[in-house]
Amino acid sequence: MRIAVGAFLTDETIRPVRLARELEERGFGGLHLPEHTHIPVSRDTPAPMGEPLPREYGRTLDPFVALAAAAAVTTRIGLGTGVALVAQRDPIVLAKEIATLDLLSEGRFTLGVGLGWNEEEARDHGVDWPRRRTAVRDKLAVMRALWAAEPTPYEGEFASVSASDAHPKPHHPVPVLLGGAAGPRLFADIAAYADGWLPIGGRGLDESVARLRHAWNAAGRTGEPRVVPYGLRPTHDRLARLRDLGVTEAVVQLPPAGTEDVLRTLDEYAQFL
Repeated sequence: MRIAVGAFLTDETIRPVRLARELEERGFGGLHLPEHTHIPVSRDTPAPMGEPLPREYGRTLDPFVALAAAAAVTTRIGLGTGVALVAQRDPIVLAKEIATLDLLSEGRFTLGVGLGWNEEEARDHGVDWPRRRTAVRDKLAVMRALWAAEPTPYEGEFASVSASDAHPKPHHPVPVLLGGAAGPRLFADIAAYADGWLPIGGRGLDESVARLRHAWNAAGRTGEPRVVPYGLRPTHDRLARLRDLGVTEAVVQLPPAGTEDVLRTLDEYAQFL
């Protein structure tokens, strides 16, 4: 099982270039970065991880810029978002950014997508909060239309694009993993237009993975949905249980810390490689 890492990289933490080099030298499988453009100080939305909201949420680096820096100094590790807030982004610009990152990394990018939890942040981007799920679906469809081999139009409620020349093209279809809590609606979305699931942590996955596979098969999808548990605090037993479930990649969490503390944690995690 491939062991990747997730990290909140900020202006106060280890830099992405140093981290990417250390990961590749140690044999880790990938680097996944989250996204928050800003955190409004007047916020009614409760933080899902509890209050007070950790400092790093308001200081995150842009994940696509940081991953491009990581791509430039590595050749092997996978690169991904965990997660990108697609509802808040212009899909035509995002399609170009992802295709460029895919080109520069020679096909190492995976798009992890989340619906978001911070209503105030999303509202500043003009997101219709109750309907953001549909907006994400439309925006992903626009991106795939731009990545298609031939000029392809898409007309949606929240995003559209005319048949267009748009290059570069990704090396292969960009893998899309949806984040979110287990449930029939999320699993239906994954089966309809994604390649797999990014569950937070590794608890309760036995039943959830079975339900996801049922939704996947019911939608007529072939193969298996990817399941990439995210934000893990690793133990040998926990990783063994995930391996028994057919999980081929897990993302362990690094502290939002400086170089010394992060490298110490990487040395601790090296036992799981």
